[in-house]
Amino acid sequence: MGSVPKALERLLQIRSLEEERRHRSLDSAVARLKGLEQARRAALGMEKQGRARVSASVVSGTIADRQAGRLESEAAQRRARMLAVHIAEAEKEVVARREEFLGKRIERRQAETLLEEAQAREDVESGRRSQRSIDDWYGARRDRQGEREQG
Repeated sequence: MGSVPKALERLLQIRSLEEERRHRSLDSAVARLKGLEQARRAALGMEKQGRARVSASVVSGTIADRQAGRLESEAAQRRARMLAVHIAEAEKEVVARREEFLGKRIERRQAETLLEEAQAREDVESGRRSQRSIDDWYGARRDRQGEREQG
């Protein structure tokens, strides 16, 4: 291997590391988004439970349960609205990190292509040198045989 492929190998290694770092960053953003979505689903479940408590208190006539159910439902609604804002921000973050990751993947693949092309050129040149060496050896052998026959 010549110096060009060595430099390209280093470039490929750097690009691979950058891609991996961006991939981990994307995974982190996706995990955060999923956690927020799960928290929002839980808040909506709590809201539903609060409404059910209010409905049950109408039948039982327990004012404390009705008030507790209303408070639980209202608190869960506020939490769900707050989480919706955070989810929207997290979705934007996921999109941005995905674009960064895909950009680094493209850069890595470009470096791979350059390295493969350089290695292919070097292989062709090595084959040419080898063939030239064989041709020179046979040419020298033929010349030696011609000198023996004349001498």
